[in-house]
Amino acid sequence: MTVTVRFAPSPTGLIHIGNARTAIINWLYAKKAGGRFILRFDDTDAARSKTEYAEAIIKDLDWLGLVHDELHYQSRRFDAYDAAAEKLKKDGRLYACYETPDELERRRRRQLATGKPPVYDRAGLQLSDAEKKALEAEGRTPHWRFKLNDRVVESIDLIRGPQSINMSSLSDPVLIRGDGTYLYTLPSVVDDIDMGITDIIRGEDHVVNTSVQIELFEALGSTPPRFAHHSLLTGADGKGLSKRLGSLSIGGLRDNGLEAMAVVSHAALIGSSVPIQPYQDIHDLVEIFDISKLSRAPARFDPHELESLNAKLLHEMDYARVRDRLAKLDIEGEEFWLAVRGNLESFSDVKKWHQVTSGEIKPVIADEDREFIDAARKALPDTEWDKTTWKNWTSELKTTTGRKGRQLFMPLRLALTGEDHGPELAGLLPLIGREKAIQRLS
Repeated sequence: MTVTVRFAPSPTGLIHIGNARTAIINWLYAKKAGGRFILRFDDTDAARSKTEYAEAIIKDLDWLGLVHDELHYQSRRFDAYDAAAEKLKKDGRLYACYETPDELERRRRRQLATGKPPVYDRAGLQLSDAEKKALEAEGRTPHWRFKLNDRVVESIDLIRGPQSINMSSLSDPVLIRGDGTYLYTLPSVVDDIDMGITDIIRGEDHVVNTSVQIELFEALGSTPPRFAHHSLLTGADGKGLSKRLGSLSIGGLRDNGLEAMAVVSHAALIGSSVPIQPYQDIHDLVEIFDISKLSRAPARFDPHELESLNAKLLHEMDYARVRDRLAKLDIEGEEFWLAVRGNLESFSDVKKWHQVTSGEIKPVIADEDREFIDAARKALPDTEWDKTTWKNWTSELKTTTGRKGRQLFMPLRLALTGEDHGPELAGLLPLIGREKAIQRLS
């Protein structure tokens, strides 16, 4: 049996790092088992679902490297859901109810006031055909509830371990609204059956749903898949992440210069017993991924931690991985990349350092350093420049001027780069070249 998972977002907004973490975990789990990853849009809510959000989600997942094996839209599968609903009605598992929201709320309050659990009393099952017709004559339309069995549903969660839910503690869930539209549960289960989903991996906010869905799988004649519920990702303040929080959306992270593999590495390993470190290739991450290493404790997302991971990823990145990206900026040369990568926080920083090595800058020379800078210019080596040029030049200046440490190096850095920090000048100086160095020291 081929392991098959799905990521089923609603295209009602942008996906953020929390949503993407679920997709990443699913993708890694499937690929480690040689399985399939299905992208399925829960777009049955026509009023809120937007094509532009679906397109943005596809773009975000592709950028992360999460290539899907199949793509489905629930809005195109209503015939399948209608057929499943008819089967459940025929089998007596889906029954009509006519209470208004206000009536249900009043009933719930009465139950709580008398110390009873606020579980639906199945009044809809007691209605005769005549009573139903009378209610419909008043203009009421039925919503449809799934009749749960009086049993304990047991399952093994791949992350949380053994789970047990007494179904008598739950209300029969509404599967179809009064306007005839479907809630999440029925379409999801029908799709999971039809698409051969073997493992459902999602956030722990769906734990209670699982027992209901297990019963629904069985009622539709199918064996339930395996389930795994990971902890939810919270913000640095400990609160949940909003899908409309643009700065933490995947598109926002991308636009802010973060590398896809920094995001993937962080999301895959946060909240696990595996140390967080940047992986250059998603397939290397597949090899070490283990869903059993995920903790049940909430995982707190710190943007600064991701930014640090991003910088570390760039510092270790081989030239072959960035050659084409540099070429698009009209930047060439492994020597340049190796010289500057250790000081990059985001890839876009290369433009600044390319300007320093190959363009025009405004040298910074303090009045008190003018005599020293003049001496430095006159001492510039005439021989071919390489990585030893900086050391040989500054060693001579140390001897002839008596300067050392910051007094020696900082005036040279300011004059040659216009910056008080940056890549090692041993690597930058040969890229700047003797002619530009003379100009800047003048």
